[in-house]
Amino acid sequence: MMVPAVKRSTTIDTCKVPDAIFGGICIKGEYISLYGDPAALHKKQKKEKWKMKKKLSIVLAAVMTCSLFLAACGGSSAPASSGSTTGTDSKTESTAETAAPENVLDIQVGPSPETIDPALNSAVDGANMIIHAFEGLCKFDENNNVVAGLAETWETSEDGLTWTFHLRDGLKWSDGTDLTANDFVYSWKRVADPAVAAPYGYDLLNYIVGYEEASEGDLDKLAVSAPDDKTFVIELKAPCTYFDKICAFAVMVPVQQATIEANGDGWWTKPESYVTCGPYYMTEFTDGDKIVFEKNPNYWEADKITFDKIVWHLIEDANAAYTAYQNGEIQLIKDVPTEEIPSLEGNDEFHVDPIMGTYYVSFNCQKAPFDNPLVREALSLAIDREHVAGTIMQGTYSPAKNFVGPGVSDAAEGSSFEEVTTATYGDFFKTGSYEEDLAKAKDLLAEAGYPNGEGFPDIKYLTNDSGYHKPVAEYLQNAWGELGINMTIDIQEWKTVTADRRAGNFDVARNGWVYDWDDPSNMINLLETANGNNDGKYSNEEFDKLVEEARTTADIEEHYTKLHEAEQVLLKDAAMAPVAYYNDFWLQKPELKNTWHSPYGYWYVMYGTLE
Repeated sequence: MMVPAVKRSTTIDTCKVPDAIFGGICIKGEYISLYGDPAALHKKQKKEKWKMKKKLSIVLAAVMTCSLFLAACGGSSAPASSGSTTGTDSKTESTAETAAPENVLDIQVGPSPETIDPALNSAVDGANMIIHAFEGLCKFDENNNVVAGLAETWETSEDGLTWTFHLRDGLKWSDGTDLTANDFVYSWKRVADPAVAAPYGYDLLNYIVGYEEASEGDLDKLAVSAPDDKTFVIELKAPCTYFDKICAFAVMVPVQQATIEANGDGWWTKPESYVTCGPYYMTEFTDGDKIVFEKNPNYWEADKITFDKIVWHLIEDANAAYTAYQNGEIQLIKDVPTEEIPSLEGNDEFHVDPIMGTYYVSFNCQKAPFDNPLVREALSLAIDREHVAGTIMQGTYSPAKNFVGPGVSDAAEGSSFEEVTTATYGDFFKTGSYEEDLAKAKDLLAEAGYPNGEGFPDIKYLTNDSGYHKPVAEYLQNAWGELGINMTIDIQEWKTVTADRRAGNFDVARNGWVYDWDDPSNMINLLETANGNNDGKYSNEEFDKLVEEARTTADIEEHYTKLHEAEQVLLKDAAMAPVAYYNDFWLQKPELKNTWHSPYGYWYVMYGTLE
């Protein structure tokens, strides 16, 4: 979103998520609105929760929708200075203070993650842990407002091109050493470093002067600087009024140079080297079992952090997670067995919350036959989205009509990008048109040279086995079988799925995206040629040009217009196959209070209590 820049000084906050018109789902013919103003979403849900419970009795049919994003792991000692020589006394005190924590939260948000290195993580499970271990210049509060984090104040220049952040006094790493503005300089340059290959590097830093040169290895060209220990300055190519939201994103937190240089790529897997700057630090890492965080006494706001210890249980099997929850071993679980959901009807411990995101299928666009847009379109049209969302997902998701779904704002205050798309272009995937779409899919496949699937190679569908992912894969196996295509299902553990998708080791794969901030570019830009999260390696010059124009314009109307045009290119080119729009589902013990769940798929439990 680009608007004329004004000089601004911020003490607590500056930017609320814009109002948006959210959508809903249809259950037994009844339309249920699941959305509202993102800033007031959770307050409204608290007041009307009993209404949601009644209306969502069918929704209670399958929690497993969101295992798309998962959790992390841990070792067994307090973090050391990792090459630093100062702060020893502070560290000794830290260990003593947290040696026998009494206030413990046990939580499950998924299995072992691919990584919890902030620069390399691109999954919600990892981000859930990172936001409890680290903090950036800014952060999000309970109402999804951007508020001050490690930076106490900041301002932008009159032309909107220079952002200056002023850090708080006395900031420390968890090992007791000083945290300064130079740590941000190092960390942001690390995200740009081609040797690090951060998935978000292009998407987050392409706004900054000198990114192109930095991404080719000349890191000093990235226009971030520290005039002194408490001041961090960023120079942008063009004004970006939501840049404070980018600064609140988990990838943009500072990491300690000393520990990374001393311990290499595996620094995040060991408690002694996972030096943090947020509410917690790591004390145990057991891959496939648990990761343990303990309260960081060196955190600037440590007095507001309530739990002495958080135990992240890395459970991939939903039945095991549910058993642990039922036995009182865990207070919050994200993964609930679908067969148990009907019995949870009317249970106050079962929660349904809308999130901004889309479940979709990725094609390996650099590999035949998926390099042919006719093939991709045929496979996309052969999907009955209403059946998938309404029957397989039992109404817990809503069928995708375009790529960008409900909850994402457009240019006008209170507007919806999705509704503007429908009014301007019509819905790309129309309700009640499956038979017509299937006939067209068969014609397209024949036009591509594969009549009735003849000569089409056997293909594999990459997915993990949780939630609806396997049933959706089995549905696609049958649906594409109608076209004469033979597909096998390749089920892997979550961290293997994310690594293989990024490396291009797949034919077709299940995928999905939950927004990091409220702007349609956050998901549309995934398909840019240079984007590190472009798993299918889709490339289209017209599309790249449109998103770059949207990124660099100072005209807010033009920004959204270009993004609408870019979305139409993606849909017509079948760059991916949108399937459904997301919601999050979980179980939470009633005694767990004062936590919140954001529309970006994060659980904030650092201020929670067990009563």
